[in-house]
Formats: sequence, C-alpha cells, structure tokens
Amino acid sequence: MTGHAEDGNELLVRRFEEHRDRLRAVAHRMLGSAAEAEDAVQEAWIRLGRSDAGRIDNLGGWLTTVVGRVCLDMLRSRGSRAEEPLDSTLAAPLAEAGTGPEQDALLADSVGAALLVVLDTLTPAERLAFVLHDLFAVPYEEVSAILGRSPAAARQLASRARRRVQGAPEPEADPARRWRIVEAFLTAARDGDFEGLLRVLDPDVVARTEAGVNAGAAAVAAGAMTYARLAGVARPALVDGCPGLVVPAGGRPERALAFTFVRDRIAVIEVVLDPQRLARIGIHPVPDAFGTGPGRVQDGPDEA
Repeated sequence: MTGHAEDGNELLVRRFEEHRDRLRAVAHRMLGSAAEAEDAVQEAWIRLGRSDAGRIDNLGGWLTTVVGRVCLDMLRSRGSRAEEPLDSTLAAPLAEAGTGPEQDALLADSVGAALLVVLDTLTPAERLAFVLHDLFAVPYEEVSAILGRSPAAARQLASRARRRVQGAPEPEADPARRWRIVEAFLTAARDGDFEGLLRVLDPDVVARTEAGVNAGAAAVAAGAMTYARLAGVARPALVDGCPGLVVPAGGRPERALAFTFVRDRIAVIEVVLDPQRLARIGIHPVPDAFGTGPGRVQDGPDEA
C-alpha cells in the first residue's frame, strides 16, 4: 500500500510541476514580486495536497483559480497595510533559468518593470481580471468565479483595467518622442527589420487582439513582420486617446493599433480588428505626427 501511495504522490508532483512555470508567471504579474509569487504557488501546492486530486478534471484550471484567489487575498492585504512589493522593479524573475527556446518561452511569460508600472495603477479586482483574461486568456466565467462576481462584472473590470493600462501616463513623457517610436515601429515592420522592431519593443511587451495574446519582444516582432503590406498603408492616429496606427480600407478603418509606452519603449499593443469595436472607439488621424506631410511615412509607399 505504501508503494502505491508513493507512486501516486510522485505522479501528482509531476503533474503540478508541469504547471509551475505558468502559475509563477501568473502570480508574478499579479503581485510584482518574485518572492511573493513563489509563496502563492507554494500555497497552491499545499491546497492541492489537501484536496482529492483524483476528482479534479482540469488541474491547470483548478490551480490557476487557486493561485488567483491567493494573489487576490495578498493584494488586498497589501493594500490594507499600504505595502509595496519587495522587488517591483525586477525585470525578469526567471532570468537565472538559463538560455534556450524553453527558457525564452518562460521569460516571455514573466513580467518586467514596464507592465508593472501600469498594473500598479489598478485595484486588486481590476488587476486580477486584466491579468487573467487579457494576458493569460482565462475565460470571464472562470475569472468571475475567482472574484465572486458575475461574468458581466468581471468583463467590466477587465475593460476598465484595459482602458487604464492603455491610457496610463508615464511621468515626463515626450509626445514627440512617442510618435518617433511609432514611426520606427512602422518603418521596421514595413521593411521586415526584426532588429529594428526589437529596439522599440519592451522585452516584456504584450500584444493583444480579439483572438488572443502574444507576449515577449521576439514573438511580437515576428508577428509584426508578417504584416509588411499593411504597414505600408498604415497611418499615425490617436486610437482611444493613445498614440497608434490605423489601417484604412475602403475609406474606413480596417484595423487600429494603440500603444502604451514605458521607458521609451512599447510595452502594450492593443490591436482592434472587430468592426463594431472600431466604430465605437475614437480614432483620429494625426497627419503630421511623423513630420512628413498628410499621413505619410517618410520614404513609405502609398499602397502595398
């Protein structure tokens, strides 16, 4: 009997370890502290050990729910004590893991100081809704269960957080500098200049569309390079109040990109493709943003 129990425990350990890195990334984005993230993941392991693991159909979802609730409690407790995370400026808690494709994937799932700057402006509930849904594609139904609210309320929290993330100002931001970064991003995308894209993207940049989330500078740059044709016709615009780009088609916006900047790099890219959303958000072309005439990119073609 003892041998069977040991085998069962080893299997549970292996199953848990399969999810550890993702859980740690979720917790670190929630808490902004590698040490507190490890504590949250360890608490999830303790709770798993106290549960009937054999009855858990979706272990990854169950563990994400537990970590989310633990992080929510920690954030609320921190707020009541007016505490700050110990290492909120930590750029990549997994940086010591080594190099290679697997480690690069883990780093893409970690959070740097850039996104933490804007996440720190959110309430605990907003932060949880935004992190789980927008950054880790957790359905609103699961987010609502963690928050103890309705899916509609969870959706509203994430939407509110998203607007604050997009519009969060950076101290001493230079508007002209922001437009030069947008121009550099557009030029690099148009020319297929991977290194040029990396120079303007924060290492922990997050790009979000209605279809999902892309994280990490390498992944976002690779995605941007596939749209060289669209980059050729894109124009600078204020998108929902944020510096960005608009791609017109038939006299109407086909897509829009809104950028959030931190430390003179692009930290968040919100890509809007849905026609109804495009009609709702404010899109205002800025003809002279790049200083090259009415909506033209320097040396850029009028059409792809």
